Formats: sequence, structure tokens, C-alpha cells
Amino acid sequence: MKILFTGGGTGGHFYPIIAIAQAIRHKVNETKVLPPQFFFMSPTKYNARALFDNEIEYIGVPTGKIRRYFSILNFTDIFKTIYGIISATINMFSIYPDVVFGKGGYASFPALFAARILRIPVIIHESDSRPGRVNMWASKFAKKIAISYPEAAQYFKNQKDRVAYTGNPIRAEIAQPLTNGAHEFLKLEQEIPIVLILGGSQGSTTINDTILSSLPELLNRYQVIHQTGKKNIDEIQSTANVILKDHPYSYRYHPFDYLNELALRMSAGVADIVISRAGSTIFEIAAWGTPSILIPLPENISHDQITNAFAYAKTGAALVIEENNLSSHVLIEEIERIHGSLSITTAMKDHAKQFARLDSASVIGDAILSIALEHEK
Repeated sequence: MKILFTGGGTGGHFYPIIAIAQAIRHKVNETKVLPPQFFFMSPTKYNARALFDNEIEYIGVPTGKIRRYFSILNFTDIFKTIYGIISATINMFSIYPDVVFGKGGYASFPALFAARILRIPVIIHESDSRPGRVNMWASKFAKKIAISYPEAAQYFKNQKDRVAYTGNPIRAEIAQPLTNGAHEFLKLEQEIPIVLILGGSQGSTTINDTILSSLPELLNRYQVIHQTGKKNIDEIQSTANVILKDHPYSYRYHPFDYLNELALRMSAGVADIVISRAGSTIFEIAAWGTPSILIPLPENISHDQITNAFAYAKTGAALVIEENNLSSHVLIEEIERIHGSLSITTAMKDHAKQFARLDSASVIGDAILSIALEHEK
């Protein structure tokens, strides 16, 4: 049995694939089915170690990208995409997988196109509340369409018999916060509430600047764990040192360039509130059952984060502050409003847990296995 995954470009596409591969291996071990061969077709490996650890063979294919603004690259990338389709078709024919799973995005287009040509069954998964162009196109021939938000179903009206609301796959280890030893490991005080800021691995200049200007007031009542992004850590650390030079609680500020898996799970285990962008991190926050404030990327940068943020906030699990309304005053006010009310905090926790679909990876993995076994006969 051969299963090919495609997607990538961002962790929001890559890590759900890893979660599904892990779920499939777990299912195969339980049922004593012969273990499948896994392949990952994408322009980049994204995380070579994760592919190696999960025994997934990488197949590189180039692809172009259609940008939402005028660029000469939109023209030249057409030829890159054509070459990618040819490369993907040749590579896919040589291994001939039993099923192709696509996460969407421009990185998945050549592989999905090749699967269509070779009549290989396709399953797609849409991470956003408003589907991207590749998944909208692939939905016309996909055997099954998995969605992360119920709101996405309205875009697949002609395929509603093939649509399933599964949530977004999360690696099992990330979904389980740690509390044991977290305060000692992260050098935190026991009785002071904790605000966790996740700006993504690249960080967010807007969020970082707002947090820095909020620190003098924020640290009087809270501890702050701040993932700044690797390229920002030195500047933020030096700026914070100046801002907090004579502050009595400067030690309550804990900036990190990047939170590795252990540090992230421990931070999640002790955080009272999470402040984040509105990408795939939403599903991790929901799995943790933590109240959150979402600051989505503006529409001109990301077409989906604002709709994702409001779709999640509609459940009652989060508040949204759009970038053009973001200030230290507004942010502190919202943190105080959430943390200052037990009823609000409890309701947000409950709604987050209700939104989380912790079985997402196994549900999608079962569907992939079912189609692969049927195709293999």
C-alpha cells in the first residue's frame, strides 16, 4: 500500500500531514495490516527531520504561485508550474500510490493534477473557513473533502455528499499540554497569571511592538511568555531591557525566539490566556482549552486569517482584535476583561474544548486507509 501526501510551504499544511501519518501508523499497528509506504511531494521538505522520523520519503517537484497582486513572477511561474506538473506526473507514475492526500495551497497543485491525470483517488483537507483556489478546483474530483470549520461547507454545496467536518489534525504530543515541572523549566512564579504570546516561528512585528509597549503595565499583574520569532529576538531583548530597566517585575518577562515542542507544551499547560495570529495555531489553542485573543493578519496579506478568527470567535472561545484596532491599551483591556471574570474564562475554556476535534487525524487517516485498501485490490 502506498500513500502520497502533498502540500507544504507552511507548518499549517505540513504538520497536519505528519499527524495523519502518525495516526495511520497507529491504526496499522493495531489492525496488523501491512505498513504502508509514505511519500511527500512538495517543492520543499519543510522539516526534513520530521519526514525522516516518520519514515516519509520526500519527492521534490517545483511549482509556481499565483499571487493576488500584479507581479512579473505570476507570468514566469506559469512555466514553473507546467514543469512541476510534468515532473509530478512522471514521479507519481513511477510509484503509483493507492491514494493521494492533498492539504491545498499552490504547493499541492502539481501532485493533485498528476493524480487527476493518472486517475488515482484523491482526498483533500481544507484548513481554513474559506477554501483556497487549489482545493476548490480539486473538490470537483476528490473522493472525500475534509474541512476544519463548519463554515467551509457552504463553498462545497455541489459536493456536500462528500464533505465531512473533521476539524484540523494536530500531532498528539502537541495536543497534550504539560504542567509538571513547567514553572521550574520556564522560570515562572507559581501564583502569578500567565499570558502566552505566539507570533509564529517568524514572529510578528506588529504584535511584538504592541507587547513591548504593554510590558510596563502588563508585568504588574501578569507573567509573559513571548515567542518573538528567531529574527526578532535580539532586537526585542535589547528593547525590553531598556523599557524595563527600573521595573520591579522585569523578571516576569520571558522572551523566546522559538518554543520547541517541550517548551510549547509546558507554556500551554500553564497559560491563562493565549494571544496569537489566526492560522493553524487556533486548533492547538482549542485543543489546550485556553481562552485566547486572536490578532489576524490583514486581508491584503492573508485572505483567510480574518474569516478564521471570526469563525472561531463565533463559538465563544476567543476574542478578535483586528490589526487596525490594535494598541497596548486595547490589548491590556481585553486581557483584564477575560482574566477578571471567572464566568467569561470558564465559558471560553468550555467553548474551546467543544470546538477541538482531537480525533481529526485518526478520522482522516481511517478514510485514507479505506480508500487505499480498496484501490489496492
